[in-house]
Amino acid sequence: MQVVNTVQQFRDLCRQGSRPLGLVPTMGALHDGHLSLVRQARVECATVAVTIFVNPAQFAAHEDLGRYPQTMDRDLLLLREADTDLVFLPPVAEVYPPDFATTVGVAGPALPLEGEARPGHLAGVATIVTKLLHMAAPDLTYFGQKDAQQVAVVKRLVADLNIPVRVRVMPTVREPDGLAMSSRNAYLSAEERAAATVVYRCLQAARQLYLQGERRRAALEDACRSLLGSERLVRHIDYAALVDPDSFASAGPVVERPYLLAVAVHIGSTRLIDNVLLGP
Repeated sequence: MQVVNTVQQFRDLCRQGSRPLGLVPTMGALHDGHLSLVRQARVECATVAVTIFVNPAQFAAHEDLGRYPQTMDRDLLLLREADTDLVFLPPVAEVYPPDFATTVGVAGPALPLEGEARPGHLAGVATIVTKLLHMAAPDLTYFGQKDAQQVAVVKRLVADLNIPVRVRVMPTVREPDGLAMSSRNAYLSAEERAAATVVYRCLQAARQLYLQGERRRAALEDACRSLLGSERLVRHIDYAALVDPDSFASAGPVVERPYLLAVAVHIGSTRLIDNVLLGP
């Protein structure tokens, strides 16, 4: 496994690698969700490249950039065990030099939900993903379903900017009690960690209603919000919304085809997101 720190090294080694090349962008603090992407890339690709970069462009001033978990030695060990070929581990100045002046504007699926709750976040995601795709020129790139709106934005980005890469989306990896794996789970206290299972339970409650025949958007969303609201450690609900999984447009009053139920909640000082597709 080669670890490089400059764009030029990364670009050169990606171009020298056997094809197809699979790219797995991460911000580190790796867990089995990330590793599931690496393992899938290993199955499908001759060369697997992973990036570890905590992207400041996707954090607002009041967010957790300064305390975002970093476990570099462990991350590199896990990637070596997963048979990764190449790791790009750049300093911020390598990705955003002092004269950096260009960003990617986003609309469409980037506007609602996370777009409203975290202004600028998805533009920051789009900018770094665009840069990494141009650096590596991969054949495939891998993302997890947990970040469903990010996935929708990346798919739209790739289509709109004619970037020749296939976006592979892998299922959300969960803890045994259903909590979606996330680097931010490390922020939770023991009591908050127990309370956090309400996120998965609220999604499953709505999904069960759907399977029983409920098709009213308000009833499905309310079932989700009601269960979230019953947990005393849920400090705030940013949203619990049924949306089209591609455009992230809100569902109509009656859900007549598969829609994504997406939630974002604050438990203590930790913000958690998750989602489930209601439909086949």
